[in-house]
Amino acid sequence: MPVNPELVGRDFPPTTPYLVGREKVREFARAVFADDPQHTDLTAAQALGYADVVAPPTFAIVVTDATLQQLLGEPDAGIVLQNVLHAEQKFRYSRPIVAGDELTAKLSVTGLRAMGAAAMVTSESEITDAAGDHVVTTTTILLVGEGDQ
Repeated sequence: MPVNPELVGRDFPPTTPYLVGREKVREFARAVFADDPQHTDLTAAQALGYADVVAPPTFAIVVTDATLQQLLGEPDAGIVLQNVLHAEQKFRYSRPIVAGDELTAKLSVTGLRAMGAAAMVTSESEITDAAGDHVVTTTTILLVGEGDQ
């Protein structure tokens, strides 16, 4: 089944809140070689005016993943995981993610472009904090092929 063009404009329900843990931030920073002390050292982060360690910019993908799982699990999407390539990722921040944040994400499918037997699916995940304030918008582009399904 090809990617369902009716996905465009579809909004998904908000994810379960994700509590950003200090050790998760530290682990992620090590994994992506983000060696600035604000990512691992509480004192360094506080010296910069933050309440806790600051997540590297790409940490938002951890929260975004829950929204992408919703999209990939949509029965009528026409998207089979084995045929998906993560083509592009963008982040637009209002403020950094800090340990202690409780974040919720809401995905919308914003575009679909046919490319031969494949399709480019664009989605945006709006990530907000516990107060409902915008933290980051992630834009994800998936290249979906029509391989053996």
